[in-house]
Amino acid sequence: MDIHNFLLFAFASLMLNITPGNDMMYVASRSTGQGTRAGIISALGIMAGCLVHITAAVAGLSAILVRSATAFDVIKYIGAAYLIYLGIKSLLKKATPLKLQDKMEPVSYGKIFWQGVITNVLNPKVALFFLAFLPPFINIKAAHPQWQILFLGVWFDCSGTVVNILVAILFGRMGDWLVRSQRFARIQEKITGIILIGLGIKVAFTSKK
Repeated sequence: MDIHNFLLFAFASLMLNITPGNDMMYVASRSTGQGTRAGIISALGIMAGCLVHITAAVAGLSAILVRSATAFDVIKYIGAAYLIYLGIKSLLKKATPLKLQDKMEPVSYGKIFWQGVITNVLNPKVALFFLAFLPPFINIKAAHPQWQILFLGVWFDCSGTVVNILVAILFGRMGDWLVRSQRFARIQEKITGIILIGLGIKVAFTSKK
């Protein structure tokens, strides 16, 4: 894997991680309802759950690569198309206030952690995401591409955890304003959409090794 591909992946990961999803909404809900520490612990639980999907992605993509490099290339282009799809979806999405989970009763930190794990592990979209997103950045001609898959997966997980911890801190201190702010949601969606479309096009034209 060359440094250009890695930097491209790191940037794409950051853009995807700052896009609101189920995991971020869970962290924000916990942080708003029970404080910053609860939000951070839920972020760590999500990080642990994501490791399950990373392990499955390493095994699955490695198996596909062993069977057919062509099939792996097809998945790479699907991944590029997926980035473009997410970008267009972000641009077309109507900005609305963030919807957090209601009636989250305060529970122990241990339970919050494991709820974070379960929230991530039981989300099938996460598994599909890894299978679609990682291939465009893998050099299949390398001696051990499975280590690239593992490294990129762990990087994505760590990047997402940093973002979720920042979300926990922000929502712990100013959650009410962020929930109501349509301007915040609109700016975030538009910037993310433009960048993801650009990344998708870039990957589509540079994914051949």
